[in-house]
Amino acid sequence: MRDNCKEGYVYILTNRNNKVLYTGVTSNLIKRVSEHRSDVVAGFSKKYRTHKLIYYELCGSIESAILREKQIKGGSRQKKINLINELNPEWKRSVRSYYCLRLLRSLRSLAMTE
Repeated sequence: MRDNCKEGYVYILTNRNNKVLYTGVTSNLIKRVSEHRSDVVAGFSKKYRTHKLIYYELCGSIESAILREKQIKGGSRQKKINLINELNPEWKRSVRSYYCLRLLRSLRSLAMTE
């Protein structure tokens, strides 16, 4: 049975010198970024070595994440750059903030059960 309540993430990766952008969608951001960094999946990301997570959005469902991914991919390169610059103007790796988000969510869940 398919889990329609699963959260989804839209993310943007870049290469070492920030010249190439890759936009993707996943239900497990940490695992997917790890796959990109390990080059286990052949294709664009492996070819252009887009291993640096510089932007992501948490969406309420995987379906809404897919729609958002299409919206971002349909935009110009400059729109993607503007989107990244809004939240990550120095284009630093964003994965650490993801771990903080997970910790905060876990603490909130714990507080709600007590």
